[in-house]
Amino acid sequence: MQEIKTIEAFQSTIEKGHVVVKFYADWCPDCHRIDPFMPEVEAQYRDQLRMVQVNRDTLPDLAEQYDVFGIPSFIAFKDGHETIRFVSKLGKTREEIEHFCVRAVQVAQSITSQKK
Repeated sequence: MQEIKTIEAFQSTIEKGHVVVKFYADWCPDCHRIDPFMPEVEAQYRDQLRMVQVNRDTLPDLAEQYDVFGIPSFIAFKDGHETIRFVSKLGKTREEIEHFCVRAVQVAQSITSQKK
């Protein structure tokens, strides 16, 4: 998963297509617990969305701007606009993350349909 390290890179990344941003921290045990299966989840949805990650301790202003306090947290964007989020202080399971990805794809497709 690509690491976003600057606010400028974040802005340019979310402006293009359908993107899911995972906010995490190095010290977060729940973040490390999902690391083993995240490459498979990313590969499963590769044709429908792009997944990137942001270390909330590296870009604290960005995490604050998007009200990300619990980690790991996921926020989906379509062409620069937030569409759906999975933000909580609780740990997340693979099934919950996959369900979020399905919903994120559905919401993005709905937005695309409405624009036509």
